[in-house]
Amino acid sequence: MNTIKIDKKNAKMIAHRGLSGIETENTNASFIAAGNRSYYGIETDVHKTLDGKFVVIHDETTGRVAIDNIDVENSTFDTVRRILLAEKDGTKGREDLHIPTLKEYINTCKRYEKMAILELKNAFTDEEIGRICSEIIECEYLDKVVFISFNYENLLKLRKIYPNHPAQFLTGKYSRELLDKLVKDNFDLDINFNALNKDIIKEIKDAGLLLNAWTVDDKETAENLIEWGIDFITTNILE
Repeated sequence: MNTIKIDKKNAKMIAHRGLSGIETENTNASFIAAGNRSYYGIETDVHKTLDGKFVVIHDETTGRVAIDNIDVENSTFDTVRRILLAEKDGTKGREDLHIPTLKEYINTCKRYEKMAILELKNAFTDEEIGRICSEIIECEYLDKVVFISFNYENLLKLRKIYPNHPAQFLTGKYSRELLDKLVKDNFDLDINFNALNKDIIKEIKDAGLLLNAWTVDDKETAENLIEWGIDFITTNILE
């Protein structure tokens, strides 16, 4: 298996949940697979366990990516860590497929010199966002992290601590009102590619925002976005 190559020109490619087109998403295996390729960044999602540990997984529960189904934020770290994730074909047995910690993810990005694109899942408190940043600082990698979130309040809480740190609001819809709000609050935009066209991209770029499109797995679609001036493409398989 391999990635699908495209002419990315000046666009920066981000591996969605690691190289999830090849390895089980949000695992050390998927992060390493992305690290060994030409990606600019590696994206993942952070949750907090019942006992306050930060782990990376997309869903609130493990059932979609594992045989056993538990609620991550209502389980202890030791319980979460014991869950064995399935391969992409649904089989279970690879002992390396566990839910990683936030620090494991950050250290993999650091080892392979990739930007860490970190989605803040659900609603975090000010204190929790501070602790997430502190863990990344302990890895000496905060300057290589871009925070993203569908939860606007998460990003505002981040702004209280780091007024100018790179952050992108995740959304599936675009409006001029949203653009004005992002400009006011100093956030960039990470949007579903279906909401974009050439004119919208120009409007966003003219406002001075960086623009990320998720999740693009079609070669022709990606190359159109690149031609129209997209800054980042988040993808499962394109490279």
